[in-house]
Parts: sequence; structure tokens; C-alpha cells
Amino acid sequence: MSMLLVPGFMLDADLWRDVVPGLADFHPIAYADLSRDTSIHDMAQRALAEAPETFVLVGFSMGGYVAREIVRQAPNRVSALVLVATSARGDTDLQRQRKAAITGQTNGSSFRGLSTTAVASSLHPENTDRVDLIDRIKSMAQRLGGEVFRRQSLIDRHDERASLAGIKCPCLVIAGEDDKLRTRTELEELHHGIEGSEFTILNKTGHMIPLEAPASLAAAIEKWLRIVEF
Repeated sequence: MSMLLVPGFMLDADLWRDVVPGLADFHPIAYADLSRDTSIHDMAQRALAEAPETFVLVGFSMGGYVAREIVRQAPNRVSALVLVATSARGDTDLQRQRKAAITGQTNGSSFRGLSTTAVASSLHPENTDRVDLIDRIKSMAQRLGGEVFRRQSLIDRHDERASLAGIKCPCLVIAGEDDKLRTRTELEELHHGIEGSEFTILNKTGHMIPLEAPASLAAAIEKWLRIVEF
């Protein structure tokens, strides 16, 4: 069974490097590229154009929004859906204000990369001093650069909670024990909104589950896929 992995904000395929070895039975694995488009719709369309014919779909954080749009655009191609550390909520007033400020900038030339403080805040308290994780996240953002930062920062995220019932494929929702960016309530909203979905919490991880707990994430996905009926 093929698999399509969708990263989050200012992240690339390296996000999944340590998860993939635990998914050895699910190949080939494809990686969605979210760096070239300016809307969730177009990101999903591009991912579908480059994906296997049918696949298990895994979306992390912002990639969860893209993953749900992929399901809407091509439900017959998605065998199963895994949503990791994501949400169905729309932009808050504060997020809209930040986007308005970014819109006033002419380009991404002012981007200096993600700050260590911002990156550390996405991690579990036990991982905030892990230079390897922080540097890896910052390196992904640096590779993507200022123009991608601008495009992804301006992406509109609409409230999808009322439409979650339209997702009919098997679904697993995964939350991090100490995720400060996406609350447990947001993940539970996904679980309760998608009929028949499963819900699991991974311990000792913050928001960056694929980097902080790759083996646990892979094990949770593999265990669920072995018992789910496609």
C-alpha cells in the first residue's frame, strides 16, 4: 500500500526521515510539496497530481488541512487518513491581523529564518534544549526561504468543523501529550467530527511529533493500519 506524507508549515520531506523506517510495509512513500502554492486547494491539487493512484494519507499540522482537502478532491484515491497534531479550526482574529501585516511586505526578503525561541516553544519541555531538533527544524525553514514563508503565512485556513462528517474513509487522529500549538480540544474536535475515527495520544512529545517521537508515531500508524478495514 502506497503512502503520501504531507508536512506542516515551513517543513519539508526531512520531517519524516525518522518515521519512514517504521513504515517499511507501506511503500512506495511519496512526499507532498507545499512550497509552491498559495492556497490549501492548490496544494492539495498539486499533491494529487504527483501522488500514487491510491494511498494512505498522513497530514501533519498545516498538512492536515491539505490532507482533508485531498480527501475532498479525490475521496476514491485515499484508502485511509491519519491526522497528526492538526486542527479543523479557522484563522483567529490575531492570525488574520498577522497576515494583514505580512501582506504589506512586498516580498520575503526580510525573512531571517525561524528563531530558536519560536522553534523551542513547539517542543515538549524535555526537548527544548535539544540542539539537534532545533537545528533540523530551522534548517528546513532556511531551505524553503523567505518567499515560501510569505506564501505559507498568508494561507487562509477556514473553519471545517461543520464539514468533517463528509470524511468517510477510515481515520486516525493523533495528538501530542504536551502540544502547545494545537490543543487536545482541537484534536478531539477532529475525532468527534469524523465518524468512526480513532484517537490516540503520544507521550513525551510536543507539537513536532514526527521529530520528537518518530518511532512511536510510526508504530501507532502501523498498528492502526493493520487492523483497519480499507
